[in-house]
Amino acid sequence: MRDDIRTEQGPTWAEHLPDPLLVSAQDVRARLGDARRLIVLDDDPTGTQTVRDVPVLTSWRAEDVEWALDQGGPGFFILTNTRSLGEHGAADRNREVATACYAAARRRGIEIAFASRGDSTLRGHFPLETDVLSEVSAGEGSPVDAVLLAPAYLDAGRITLNGTHWLRDAEGLHPVGESEFARDATFGYRSSWLPEWVAEKSGGRVPADAVTVVGLEAIRSAGAPLASVLRASRDGAVVVVDAVTDDDLRSAVVSALDAESSGIRIVYRVGPSFVRARLGQGSQPPLDDLELANLLGAAGDSGTVARHGLVAIGSHVDLSNRQLAALTTSREVHAIELDVEKVLGDDAQAHIAEVASLAAAWLDDRVTVISTSRGLRRGADAATSLDLSRRVSAALTETVRRTVLARRPAYVIAKGGITSSDIATDALGISRARVVGSMLPGIVSVWQAASGAATGLPYVVFAGNVGDDASLATVVDNWERARELG
Repeated sequence: MRDDIRTEQGPTWAEHLPDPLLVSAQDVRARLGDARRLIVLDDDPTGTQTVRDVPVLTSWRAEDVEWALDQGGPGFFILTNTRSLGEHGAADRNREVATACYAAARRRGIEIAFASRGDSTLRGHFPLETDVLSEVSAGEGSPVDAVLLAPAYLDAGRITLNGTHWLRDAEGLHPVGESEFARDATFGYRSSWLPEWVAEKSGGRVPADAVTVVGLEAIRSAGAPLASVLRASRDGAVVVVDAVTDDDLRSAVVSALDAESSGIRIVYRVGPSFVRARLGQGSQPPLDDLELANLLGAAGDSGTVARHGLVAIGSHVDLSNRQLAALTTSREVHAIELDVEKVLGDDAQAHIAEVASLAAAWLDDRVTVISTSRGLRRGADAATSLDLSRRVSAALTETVRRTVLARRPAYVIAKGGITSSDIATDALGISRARVVGSMLPGIVSVWQAASGAATGLPYVVFAGNVGDDASLATVVDNWERARELG
């Protein structure tokens, strides 16, 4: 990180920012009527946690994409789960999904744009995914002029300031490159200043001085300098935008829409907050007890649904470990561990069957938690580590599938990005769903399955790296309180 960018920021850092430019969600919606329909390719399911009433797909079959397009609205999500794949698999997946979307959009006569929703702490396949989307767009006769990079996730304390990506807490700002997330076994990195991060992740193909940073003063300027930068961009030039508030992101969205209306083609690489802004939604309160109770009521009657919920935890970040500990000390639960050594060994199937049988038997008695053993297994290199993660996730997914088949829970909570993706698609068989809302302000998404055997089931997508130590316990408490209302 450049020395002139790396500054210590205490609790008073916000006092030195330029005056805000107020841009409402209504201001964005006023520009969405003729805008391209946004298709968000989400590399795990957690990007949905900032929005309400938005379709989400885990399949890109023609009929599923057309269903999502037919729902109307400014956009929808497709879960690609590419963070669980290696580079070749991720490239093939993006190419396949984008090609299917273009074909469906042509049949419906709809113009589309792509957002590649990545991790707000910068883990994932970048620039590979935006490269592939640009390649497909060019093949469709729509060459990409700019890649807009906006990883800010304001609800979770991730902001971009002076082109540097920060984690914000009560003590101030901390460069994301110095966080535990930057030490990820598969997607680790060193840089927090985003031009250097782009150069690092591209292996130098995109040098830092080729990346344009549109700073906060410009974002908060009524002259909309970002729109001018985007109109002048060509050949997929990377443009970074600062963002500290939702108004900043909505200002960026308005500029991007203005540029698109003049013919500029943009691919977005963004965090969850940008998606909320681009869909014309503002911050909304979490679902209340009555809304949760109604979801539980739609899931089935007491004869077909267990009294309590199932919690599956695959994430291994320190925060997830603390959240699990807080849950098990705050209420009586049935907790069982899926032993990683066993699921990687010869007796994997017997162990999975044993855990699933116990979990299914416990669901009518109290909340049941299945977690992988907390010791994180790392491989000799990034590819081996990713393979180990996939094998463990597959075992957890199979355990949940068998549990739900034996006894349908009142609700399912999945903790971890790859975990929640695999459980949605492989354990619950969800191909179509609707994002109903969030459990906590701007974090922890609630889906209602709209297809398959899980239709109606409330499904909670809980990222590994969001919330505080008590957040998982709070989410469980809210569901159990709502269950009593029913």
